[in-house]
Amino acid sequence: MEFHQLRYVCAIADTGSFSRAAERCHVAQPSLSQQVLKLEEDLGSRLFDRLGRSVRLTEAGRAFLPHARSILQQLEAARTGVEDKRTDVRGSVAVGVIPTIAPYLMPQCVAAFSKKHAEAKLRIVEETTPVLVESLRNLSIDVAILSLPLRHKEFEIFPLRTEPLFAVLPKDHPRAGARSLSLKELRGESFVMLRDGHCFRDVSVAACTRAKVNPRIAFESGQFSSLLGMVAAGVGVSLVPEMAIDKTARCSYVRISDVQATRTIVAAVLRGRSFNRVQKAFLEHLESPARLNHWLSRRV
Repeated sequence: MEFHQLRYVCAIADTGSFSRAAERCHVAQPSLSQQVLKLEEDLGSRLFDRLGRSVRLTEAGRAFLPHARSILQQLEAARTGVEDKRTDVRGSVAVGVIPTIAPYLMPQCVAAFSKKHAEAKLRIVEETTPVLVESLRNLSIDVAILSLPLRHKEFEIFPLRTEPLFAVLPKDHPRAGARSLSLKELRGESFVMLRDGHCFRDVSVAACTRAKVNPRIAFESGQFSSLLGMVAAGVGVSLVPEMAIDKTARCSYVRISDVQATRTIVAAVLRGRSFNRVQKAFLEHLESPARLNHWLSRRV
């Protein structure tokens, strides 16, 4: 039994696919499949039922999976124990971050961390929340920066920042000059929104639902910049978090007065896992509200 075989089993269980597991583990699918078959032969039991294009854990697989995860976590703890004997901050940390946060927060964050800890190796991965959740589970990333809600009890979360939502309006909109507005005032408007899969889409829809606003979607995209362009062209209105306000876009930004119209950004880690010095240092680096505000204020 090899450690990489255990990682492959966990990746397949998380993704439900041999091909997606191979992509995540950065190996060729035939190699991954061969190693899993070898492990099954050594155990004398099939761990997965191959059902066409889908994969499902067998009863033996369901019994084996918690032990595989535990062994991998113990291996990481052993590695961390060795690294913690060093007095300097060396080692590596892999950080996942959602696309609606990455371009606004990470440039200054990474620059400041790298300047302070020159020996540390930092890897940043930009993905949607479902992908980051799976990456935390299979230990391919150490920390995920995303927004609530996060309905997974196996994660420990560290709140970083709560920011208000803003309505994005064309310059000639009747409410463009207001200091604030209620979402109810946008009833009947066409909306441009992030597409499904982006957690801020869920935040926006939830805010509208609480205000009993049924947004009529005129355009969907995966980037805030595209939404701002559409608003400027008069296609519709939109919602953005404070972090994403771009004063160079030809739009007006009006704060939403609804009390719950906010987004909370958190750092999430797998509950119970151990961290090396550089991983701990990065979490501490994130947790200062003053530092976060400084990075965002320096954003061009």
